[in-house]
Amino acid sequence: MEDKRADLVLEGGGVKGIGLVGAVATLAEVGYRFPRVAGTSAGAVVAAFLVALQRAGEPLSRLEDIARSLDYRKLRDRGPLGRLARPLARVVDGFSLAFDGGVFEGDYLRSWLAGSLADLGVRTFGDLRLHDPDASLAPEQSYALVVTASDVSRKQFVRLPWDYGRYGLDPDQASVADAVRASASIPFFFEPVTLRARGQRGSSVVSTLVDGSVLSNFPIGLFDRTDDRPPRWPTFGARLSMTSDGRVQTHEVRGTVSLALSLVETMLEACDAQHINDACVQARSIFVDASGISPVDFAITDEQQEQLLAAGREAAVGFLQSWDWQDYLTRCRGHEETA
Repeated sequence: MEDKRADLVLEGGGVKGIGLVGAVATLAEVGYRFPRVAGTSAGAVVAAFLVALQRAGEPLSRLEDIARSLDYRKLRDRGPLGRLARPLARVVDGFSLAFDGGVFEGDYLRSWLAGSLADLGVRTFGDLRLHDPDASLAPEQSYALVVTASDVSRKQFVRLPWDYGRYGLDPDQASVADAVRASASIPFFFEPVTLRARGQRGSSVVSTLVDGSVLSNFPIGLFDRTDDRPPRWPTFGARLSMTSDGRVQTHEVRGTVSLALSLVETMLEACDAQHINDACVQARSIFVDASGISPVDFAITDEQQEQLLAAGREAAVGFLQSWDWQDYLTRCRGHEETA
């Protein structure tokens, strides 16, 4: 297939998302461009910058520089109670979890997102509107970027900006940085994001949004066609989890913080795992080996970051070596992609 276009879906995985950058940059190096990109949590961060760079006409090789510009240690920004209770170091985490819903505020992440995306000309989803009459998407889904979140108030999986209408909100006016921040609200670690919706008769209804991976960490079928036409190009997915080799690793859990960490890691790694061996998922997924690094290791070293970038590049190279358009169509028959 000569036309190197692919829609892209990026899995969540905390700081391990650096591996996604290496994979995407490698696809870009061989000429791929991405009409639509979706991401969950860390995948949403990478997806937002990927779309913004394309919109600005910037080389996608800049993704790696952007990833390096994020000070991961500053992600551990304390909430008000955490700052007041700083001398009580051993109980700060418990207080913050009890009163704020997360240990860290997430203000640094949101500020970094807003500033860096604005530098590329992206502030609201209205900046990312698409005009593609040949797609099978509904008008409210005509955007280059989709980020996912979990509405724990409504107990629903949320696709932003597609679902802003459910809340009585204008998607074109919605902040991209706010949506990505909501998608990256790892439970217990980052305070959830409050979305104030318009209820009946002008009343205000509050919904609480957390990490999209709570309900689906890898929605690979998000861009699948909804009509009977064949796809114009594929959907590629990039995952931070590997296929199972039958080995089981056991880690001892001690204390509240250790339990919270284990719960989050279990959620991030197990969500959607039942689909990992599906033939179509295998045909369109890049599996990045990010093992050995915790998704919430905000003290990640420069060496570990380079290790993840290299793992992403290696995974993409291996995927491209075996990639075949006809094999993809055969294995994904019945899973037609949107285009």
